[in-house]
Amino acid sequence: MAKRDFYEVLGVSRDADEKALKSAYRKMAMKYHPDRNPGDAEAEASFKEVNEAYDTLKDDQKRAAYDRFGHAAFENGGFGGGGAGHGADFHSTMSDIFEEFFGMGGGRRGSGRERGADLRYNLEITLEEAFSGKTVEIEVPTSVTCETCSGSGAKPGSSPTACRTCGGAGRVRAAQGFFTLERTCPSCQGRGQVISDPCTSCGGAGRTTQERTLSVNIPAGIEDGTRIRLAGEGEAGLRGGPAGDLYIFLSLKPHDLFQRDGADLYCRVPISMTTATLGGQFDVPTVDGSTSRVKVPEGTQAGKQFRLRGKGMPIMRSSQHGDMYIQVTVETPTNLTKRQRELLAEFEQESSGENHPESAGFFSKVKDFIDNLGA
Repeated sequence: MAKRDFYEVLGVSRDADEKALKSAYRKMAMKYHPDRNPGDAEAEASFKEVNEAYDTLKDDQKRAAYDRFGHAAFENGGFGGGGAGHGADFHSTMSDIFEEFFGMGGGRRGSGRERGADLRYNLEITLEEAFSGKTVEIEVPTSVTCETCSGSGAKPGSSPTACRTCGGAGRVRAAQGFFTLERTCPSCQGRGQVISDPCTSCGGAGRTTQERTLSVNIPAGIEDGTRIRLAGEGEAGLRGGPAGDLYIFLSLKPHDLFQRDGADLYCRVPISMTTATLGGQFDVPTVDGSTSRVKVPEGTQAGKQFRLRGKGMPIMRSSQHGDMYIQVTVETPTNLTKRQRELLAEFEQESSGENHPESAGFFSKVKDFIDNLGA
């Protein structure tokens, strides 16, 4: 009987990518797997057909040959057809797929040493601390290498032995149907070693829980959300394995006066109506602890910004600083005396559009808009 087209067998188009091929293969392999269809010769034949199709199409060179010559490319001892090579590819295919489905496959011998987990520490600092930089000491509860057994997990004077179930390989094989499956050894959990006489201090884990004091250098100009990595300061590894890393996540406390945007600082300052009208000056604090004088010109409007060059945050890895922006708001006076009210009323009566150009211009536009509606 003539062989079916391999793309048809997997149910994919001829331009299917690797991901689509693998997805289709998984679906078909599970459908026709002998364990799901015991005693069904037709399902077993389909299963073999699916594996042969995927084994060919997953390999770029084989796929190119198949696309050009079809099944003839693998006949008469052609491109990888039959023989030991084909069997090795089949085993590789099945190992890949069952490793993904069941955690099985061609695993390597375990050493029992496992890398420790990475740790996270949240650190909140003030804007002033971010400006000047500082060294902070933090307390980190973590797992450290057991001093009693030096991380081996075995009681002093003894040592781990090879697992009898897997012979130290960390994996065991089991025959199932016409192929052999590998899985993690249930006795040693893939480590290849067992500890018959565990350390009394750590219970065989090779690490104990302890609180450590670490010094963290906070560079000047550091920004909110920055992550600092301390290599090897995370959780100790199991049975002498390498330690993980510690990640410091920095956040800045809200400030009463300043808002930060990168290296620039912003500050809102309320000024009186008379200062905005007649002009004047005021002093503002800067983040370095000094003060700077801001001159307000006559007729300053609300929202006006004044720029203080170099009074912002330091820029990391440079000698430069950002700027500080002062935005003024004009405060409307309250709790007026009778005399103050009279003076303001007199001013209002004597004022004209020249005194209030923005409002005069706005209401002129309003009048034109209404007139156009009525036209």
